[in-house]
Amino acid sequence: MAGKVVVITGSTRGIGFGLADAFAGLGCRVVLSGRSAGAVERAIEQLAARHGRERLAGAACDVAVREQVEALWDTAARAFGGVDLWVNNAGVCNAQRPLCELPASEIDAVVGANVLGTMHGSHVALLRMREQGRGHIFNMEGWGSRGEWLPGMTLYASTKRALRHFSDGLARELRGGPVRLGTMSPGMVATDALVQAYQQGDHANWRRMRWLFRFVIDPPEVVCGWLARAALANPRNGARLLWMTPWRLAIRFLQPRYYLRNPVAGTALEQIG
Repeated sequence: MAGKVVVITGSTRGIGFGLADAFAGLGCRVVLSGRSAGAVERAIEQLAARHGRERLAGAACDVAVREQVEALWDTAARAFGGVDLWVNNAGVCNAQRPLCELPASEIDAVVGANVLGTMHGSHVALLRMREQGRGHIFNMEGWGSRGEWLPGMTLYASTKRALRHFSDGLARELRGGPVRLGTMSPGMVATDALVQAYQQGDHANWRRMRWLFRFVIDPPEVVCGWLARAALANPRNGARLLWMTPWRLAIRFLQPRYYLRNPVAGTALEQIG
């Protein structure tokens, strides 16, 4: 595992930052990205305090812009000579409201980051990995990947459903070749993106589902640590790294007083009730 080069899009905060921290902790060389150069530098500084600066690099990157995705690969190649794992994590979640209440700009942002960004990332990584003769791409699943639906989440869930088909199809195309593709499914993680989606949405949706969220929401450190280890250990093409398995969820429901935990303590969602 040590020395592997990992590129993670959208890694200045949330799940992406948690993955960067986890991979770096396992001895990997990590390339971070985000839309703002300042945010990238701040994230690198945070990780450097724990893991050292020499194994970190980064670049500003809007994944919806093809040239910037190509430049991100070039940054990794200059810093570390190549890329072993490319994680298409960058994504945007809409405010949890019906589609008719969302501005057109929010539709563009969600589809641009989630669908176009993942397709650009997969395409760039695939072409460059074929040139170097190896590599593994991971696309990030989310709510809707398997057809799940919640009020106000139609836009976001539709993009994840589309990416499920894209990832399945691309994995089939890559059978028998030097490049592999898999997906990561982190479940619901207590990140800023999750908080904002429900805080800016209809609060009734949060209150209706909060009993279930007490069982399924997890801190990013736990989830990202598991995903990083699983990704490095996985040799298979088409693998799905699933954190919240039915078995894990069932065990939680059977644990006495597990429902009393508060995974969103200290966030704006706690104030909603």
